[in-house]
Amino acid sequence: MSSAVQTVVLDVEGMKCGGCVRAVERTLQEQPGVQRADVNLVSRAAWLDLDETTGDVAAVLTALADRGFPARERLLNEAIGSGAATHPGWWKQWRQLMVALLLLLLSVLGHLSEAGLLTLPVIGGLPFHATLATVALLGPGRPILTGGVAAARAGAPSMDTLVGLGVGSAYLASLAALIWPQVGWPCFFNEPVMLLGFVLLGRFLEERARFRTGQALQQLVQLQPDTARLVLPDGEIRDVRVGALRPGERVQLLPGDRVPVDGQVVEGRSAVDVSSLTGEPLPFQAEPGAELSSGSLNLEAPLLLEVTRVGAETALARIIRLVEQAQARRAPIQGLADRVAGRFCYGVIAIAVGTFLFWWLFGADHWPQVLQASAPGMPHSAGMHHAGLGSGATTPVGLALQLAIAVLVVACPCALGLATPTVITVATGLAARKGWLFRGGDVLETAASLDRVVFDKTGTLTIGRPLVTEVFADSPERLLQLAASLEQSSRHPLAHALMQEAQRRNLPLLPTADVRTLSGQGLEGELDGSNELIRVGQPDWLCQTGVVIPEMARSWLAAASGSVVAVACDNQLLGLVQIEDQMRPDVGAALQRMRSQKLKLAVFSGDREASVRRLGQQLGFTPEDLAWQMLPEQKLERLEQLRRHGRVAMVGDGINDAPALAAADLGIAIGTGTQIAQDTAGMVLLGDRLDNLPEALTLARRTLAKVRQNLFWAFGYNLIALPVAAGLLLPGFGLLLSPPLAALLMALSSITVVMNALALRPA
Repeated sequence: MSSAVQTVVLDVEGMKCGGCVRAVERTLQEQPGVQRADVNLVSRAAWLDLDETTGDVAAVLTALADRGFPARERLLNEAIGSGAATHPGWWKQWRQLMVALLLLLLSVLGHLSEAGLLTLPVIGGLPFHATLATVALLGPGRPILTGGVAAARAGAPSMDTLVGLGVGSAYLASLAALIWPQVGWPCFFNEPVMLLGFVLLGRFLEERARFRTGQALQQLVQLQPDTARLVLPDGEIRDVRVGALRPGERVQLLPGDRVPVDGQVVEGRSAVDVSSLTGEPLPFQAEPGAELSSGSLNLEAPLLLEVTRVGAETALARIIRLVEQAQARRAPIQGLADRVAGRFCYGVIAIAVGTFLFWWLFGADHWPQVLQASAPGMPHSAGMHHAGLGSGATTPVGLALQLAIAVLVVACPCALGLATPTVITVATGLAARKGWLFRGGDVLETAASLDRVVFDKTGTLTIGRPLVTEVFADSPERLLQLAASLEQSSRHPLAHALMQEAQRRNLPLLPTADVRTLSGQGLEGELDGSNELIRVGQPDWLCQTGVVIPEMARSWLAAASGSVVAVACDNQLLGLVQIEDQMRPDVGAALQRMRSQKLKLAVFSGDREASVRRLGQQLGFTPEDLAWQMLPEQKLERLEQLRRHGRVAMVGDGINDAPALAAADLGIAIGTGTQIAQDTAGMVLLGDRLDNLPEALTLARRTLAKVRQNLFWAFGYNLIALPVAAGLLLPGFGLLLSPPLAALLMALSSITVVMNALALRPA
């Protein structure tokens, strides 16, 4: 028997680039019991499918900590959307940045003092710059150095490793030149200060931009109020924390209040705005018995609500949890970037070593013009001077060291690691605000590349609630009154349609006696105080009981398009009722938009041929695109055939169509977003509007376009920046990329990727 699998969410610290993500995923997948691991660099969260018998969360946390990525488990009963909160190290990062910028300012003042532009005591000279560099490394630079060393020791070098190598090598080379002047190197103590300042500034700006990517999810979190008006048994009303509410308790909603928990209306009638959860533009009319979801907005009148679900069980919490999980699931297109980023640091270190050896042993001798006279600095015994790495080098070793450091610093796996998850985070947040739930980046990528969309009929193209459309009888009111009176105890959809029509016509229901249900046929019974036998059901069944259907009624029956119910009193036919499922009002426009998007459309239905053909004709389907009276296994077989010719999406109500939703390349559930829909469909459209589907598919295509733009930029940046940093343009053009400029470009690369993701719009 298979073991139970639990979902575990971890908040992971220390991830700064795609290489870190790769290292965390590899560490997680190596742990016993971990069946699947999805890691998101933007939200710094990991979602695990963990075997309950062989998996151990404590062991997983220990393994991550040993690799330099301390983590904690996020409990499912925590406040909803806790992963969307501000990063806990925000103010620590801000303090590190302020210290680094202060040191950078002092370094600039020191250079001005050396140049004679300022006269300041103490400031200036090699001891001063050496002290600044030491403070920078031991202060704001210490987390980078320790993180880089830990990552390297764990066999997974990260961005911190590259930056640490860059600033460390610049500092050690300068220290060697200061202690042993005979080596003839320039001292560039200002480089570690400048590098750390730019790196930390870039990371802070990147963090700010990343935080904006979670704003859509944060707005969903804020839909739940902090307090609720609890109605005590004695009628007293008290303000309490929402987390203290329990099922069965009652809360009062005033006009303008957000619904704090899922509940059922007990008293009152009011319009409720559900657009924040479902995207429905029209208010929902709430009355006693209606179910309300947390996050909805009461508009008109007071309501008394009985609590049904609280905390992590509410509809809002489930939506937020789905969105957070979707942001962690990678798109297939991200796999290449993550694999490259995971091995990127090894490649950069190899390029840096090769750059050093090339310019030290060959390049400087072959192109002697690259060794320029050093820039003005502060002379210090035996030709040693204080200069910037970009100001010129007088020895092959100095030039080789300078270029190798620039290679280490300019490399940017951050942009590669952020290229996809930032866009996925923004897209899923925007979609959730409109009531479109994508289960992950893989679903978004599939939705963006669909070739065909197959629809179920009932509950998808139609509203799923049959209504009376025509009555054939001498006395329609008498017929409907008798039929609805007999059907009032039935839960059949056709019975509901008859009672709804009687209510619309203000026909009172009559008391009945001895009502019997004949499965698959209909009902029969008597009115109180009458010996007349009333039958309501299929025309064929009534014929079998002796009821005669006149020729005119038979002609009408043959032309009927929907389901037909016959009503008889004793053996006398009273008339026929046509009941049809109504087409969604927005279905025509939705299908037209999808056809304009070059999508092929089809309908698979279990309904009768006449009904399916009639609907297909109204909506512009060709006979080849229609299939009727299909069993679930037949739908699966046809879907498999279609999948051989392209990617296919199946759109259904998420309950009856669960097997087909699971079998398609993309299952799309329309409607209420029930648990079965969330389990089997890759995409759930909350609410009842089908025109959300083409808009959601448009967002998916825009998302994939943004991902490709980001990957193009991230790969292109490194393909251009690395050769320039290695000195490719130095012999012919004298163009040198200094490490401070390299650090600035590295930061701008990541910020560009994030800002491009933030520019994503639904339409």
